[in-house]
Amino acid sequence: MILDKYEQTLLNGWEDTHKQSQLTLWIMLALKHGPKHMNAIKKFISNWTNQTILADDKSIYRALRRFNEAELISFTNKPSQKGPDLKIYELTDTGSHVLSKFIERNISDIFFHQQVKELLLAK
Repeated sequence: MILDKYEQTLLNGWEDTHKQSQLTLWIMLALKHGPKHMNAIKKFISNWTNQTILADDKSIYRALRRFNEAELISFTNKPSQKGPDLKIYELTDTGSHVLSKFIERNISDIFFHQQVKELLLAK
């Protein structure tokens, strides 16, 4: 299906909003699979979303700061051979619990239902 210019503009706006709201989930998923520094988080998100969510450094750092203040994540400093120490981020127990419950309530319990799968795949 080819969209006209107006439809493409609407789709782009919707996707931009969707991508911004997905950033929290993808950062948390990246850390669920082990401690990472910011560039590794960014690469994880890019790889697992087929390059559809490409967050800038500033957005990721802002989110990481919020998550740290909320005690969802913690970080340790690791010496870097090329400059300042690297911050290595990881989920706290609280972050892990909140992420698991979010996935259960907002993904597993919804998108894994057969009727929803059919609805999503219907043409």
